[in-house]
Amino acid sequence: MFRNTSKVNRFRNFALILVFLGIGIMYLALLFRTHPWVSVILMIIGFLFVLLSSGVYLWVGMLSVKVVQVICPNCGNPTKVLGRVDLCMSCNEPLTLDPELEGKPFDKKYNRNPYKSVARKKD
Repeated sequence: MFRNTSKVNRFRNFALILVFLGIGIMYLALLFRTHPWVSVILMIIGFLFVLLSSGVYLWVGMLSVKVVQVICPNCGNPTKVLGRVDLCMSCNEPLTLDPELEGKPFDKKYNRNPYKSVARKKD
């Protein structure tokens, strides 16, 4: 159902969904104009969703400044690699900065803590 995308794009898509959800909830509040308390509660909830999305956008922006930027070997575009493995933001090519993972099939599990600690114990 969902295709694999880079982590930075997934976070941005999540924030965009929060914006649309918040605006949708606030629009739903307009249907309850005859019940002021329901309308006010829905407006506040929708506004909180929009504020939460702003926080996610701020967090992703600060996070994307710190991540490593590489040139994708497949498409030649600059992309940001977050974690041990990630996908190109343009062509979804699997990328890694870890020499142990080169040539292995792409799997998101390599970014989890058990796999990170196994790699450190080998060193």
